[in-house]
Amino acid sequence: MKLTGEKQTTSDEKIKQMEYKSILYRQAIMKLIFESKSGHTGGSLSCVDILNVLYNHAMDITPENFLQIDRDHYIHSKGHSVEALYVVLADMNFFKKELLSDFEKYSSNMIGHPTRFVNGIEQNTGALGHGLSISVGMALAAKMDQRNNRIFTIMGDGELAEGSIWEASASAAHYGLDNLIAIIDRNHLQITGHTDQVMKMEPLENKFAAFGFAVREVNGNSIAELAAILNIVPFEEGKPNLILANTIKGRGISYMENNALWHHKVPSDAEYQIAVDELDLAKLAWEQHND
Repeated sequence: MKLTGEKQTTSDEKIKQMEYKSILYRQAIMKLIFESKSGHTGGSLSCVDILNVLYNHAMDITPENFLQIDRDHYIHSKGHSVEALYVVLADMNFFKKELLSDFEKYSSNMIGHPTRFVNGIEQNTGALGHGLSISVGMALAAKMDQRNNRIFTIMGDGELAEGSIWEASASAAHYGLDNLIAIIDRNHLQITGHTDQVMKMEPLENKFAAFGFAVREVNGNSIAELAAILNIVPFEEGKPNLILANTIKGRGISYMENNALWHHKVPSDAEYQIAVDELDLAKLAWEQHND
């Protein structure tokens, strides 16, 4: 396990492999949503690169150590974008990939928000604003037990209007939880439109800094930038970490990008074929560039 304070590096080859995985993950997300006729499409496509780097590089979480307490922990506060999490967990062998075909089917545990009935998921989430509070409690417990593991969580920018986010933020700074890594999927869109129109939250960097976080900003759809920033947590000793990950809602599918209509929408047959073709082209371009 990577102990708090140690620094990692990421090889160019590993970056390339994770970039390729992101294409495969997007293909799997689109297949999952299209076949089930249900799902939060845009947000899953915006946050999947973050999940990719967390599980394939930054976090010490595996099917083998999942029942141990001294590993890293992940809470998916942005619970409605569970499709991305399911796809990544399946790839990490927390469950058989065939189970993805059960998504949203009657009596299946693979429902539209995270549930602990699915292996690899630590907490039921989906009621927005809860994930950071859970993560703060887990990080504080780890500090009290003198464990070196870390607690990661991804929040949607739309859920930042929940007051519990800011109560949890104040607590995280008060207790000096530098083992907490909170990540905001900042795609600027939520179900009813642009986040600044629904509830203006800027300047986010200054707000979290004022609450006592060490804040860094990255391109949340860049594998290289995500790996680099996650290699250096904690940013400052005694301060919780906040990564403001600027992303594109619907990233990877041209007609979905920056389109709030795709917050929760299933593509038609024709739309799905366009997505398939675009991702196939992205895969081919990666293979030609890295041949």
